[in-house]
Amino acid sequence: MNFCSHCGSPVELRVPAGDNRSRFVCPSCATVHYQNPKVVAGCIPEWEGRILLCRRAIEPRYGLWTLPAGFMENGETTMEGAARETLEETRARVEITALYTAFNLPHVNQIYLLFRGRMVEPSFGPTQESLEVQLLAEREIPWDRLAFPVVAETLRLYFKDRADGGFGTHIGDIVRLPGQERRYKVSML
Repeated sequence: MNFCSHCGSPVELRVPAGDNRSRFVCPSCATVHYQNPKVVAGCIPEWEGRILLCRRAIEPRYGLWTLPAGFMENGETTMEGAARETLEETRARVEITALYTAFNLPHVNQIYLLFRGRMVEPSFGPTQESLEVQLLAEREIPWDRLAFPVVAETLRLYFKDRADGGFGTHIGDIVRLPGQERRYKVSML
């Protein structure tokens, strides 16, 4: 951040009085600019034992497979965000049934909330955000071509829970290992 969004003056990075973290502070108007994690809401769209995945038509991770998910918009709930992202990325309408995973990704300042969702009908297709959309059985999941660790971990948990006969809610952290671009440590509560 270079300039204050309140008055337009240059900002300084410093620890404000009474705080314990560096923040962007405007010396002109004293506005403290807090930067907080972004919330990503998404869905595991289910239809007759299969999961709807989409192949990304946008960066990051162009061409790889993912669950429909994205940053929440102001004024919407997490469930509304998950349903909206599913529609935007797959043209599928879903009824959100339950929160399934909540993951902290501190290395990218994001919190992922992925819900289970029942597709209203088997109608779906690619959009500007997806090259391809498919309903896939567990054996068809392209594990080596999944876009994000949070998606891979959520799907592993999902198929394990399904095999065990019941779904719970899973909470954990996914942390990138130091000096390792694509290696992560998963810790569950």
